[in-house]
Amino acid sequence: MSDFQIFTEKEIAALREGGKILRECLQRVAGMVRPGVKTVTLDQEAQRFILSHSGALPGFKGYHGYPANLCTSVNDECVHGIPSERILKEGDIVSLDCGVLYHNLYTDACITVAVGNVAPQARSLMEKTSQALASAISAARAGAKVGDLSAVIEEMAKNGGFTPVRFLTGHGLGSNLHQFPDIPNSGKAGTGPILPVSTIIAVEPIICAGNGSISEKDDGWTIVTDDGSICAHEEHTLLILPTGCEILT
Repeated sequence: MSDFQIFTEKEIAALREGGKILRECLQRVAGMVRPGVKTVTLDQEAQRFILSHSGALPGFKGYHGYPANLCTSVNDECVHGIPSERILKEGDIVSLDCGVLYHNLYTDACITVAVGNVAPQARSLMEKTSQALASAISAARAGAKVGDLSAVIEEMAKNGGFTPVRFLTGHGLGSNLHQFPDIPNSGKAGTGPILPVSTIIAVEPIICAGNGSISEKDDGWTIVTDDGSICAHEEHTLLILPTGCEILT
């Protein structure tokens, strides 16, 4: 338990406010997604929105040298897609992953959005990924083990005929964007670190329609499926409570 960061009430209040800013940012950016929109336009709006709130900064920009405010991962891109002049097309799916640094504390969230009408497989993948996140949230409480969350994510993915991407994980956060513990998207219930009260975790099912094998593109950031299968990604920042959790984003 000593490796977990435990937060004070004052810190939790700041995390709630940062999470609210992030939630509203993603809602706004998601509402802009349509065929013909450039991903860099979404990034510019995310930056504008976050900076319009006193005390808030984009959590991703400059993190380990990341060049943008938002990750926009399209179709076979799993995570860390860099916004660019790329134009979204009818039938694409795009993951919008963003972070906010508020009073020196991080929150992190992601949603996957359909661009116009998408194929049934894409719609099903998005639904199962959302359900996997909801199942993990239901399992998150003080005394639960990390493996309890991992197991329900894996089960939900496989029940839909999909594959969790094993080498991309959720994580603790707070003073740092990524910290102890890692929260894999596959695992065995009853294993792993025990979640304590008043810690913060980001749970993020990353699920693909193929075999789950991934590679990094030449840009040094974007992770893609090796078989070209589509990938969906949903994430919330959670405050662990004695009998459940509070969704901060």
